[in-house]
Amino acid sequence: MSNFAFTKINYILLAIGMAIVIIGLILMAGEGSYEGVFNADIFSARRIKVAPLVSLAGFVFIMVAIMYKPKAENKKTD
Repeated sequence: MSNFAFTKINYILLAIGMAIVIIGLILMAGEGSYEGVFNADIFSARRIKVAPLVSLAGFVFIMVAIMYKPKAENKKTD
């Protein structure tokens, strides 16, 4: 039995959480405004509401993945 702090499940959950955060950051990306030209797309609902919530959900998922402890297997001690 290894004495690692995380199990394989923890690492999988961490990877899923990081993917969710990256998706949120990609949703925030886009063209900005230029000098003299205003781009109203920087205030779209996707960038202002959806993307930050997706990123926040990813960070919460990462915290849950860190604290997740699998149930102990039924072991017999003889």
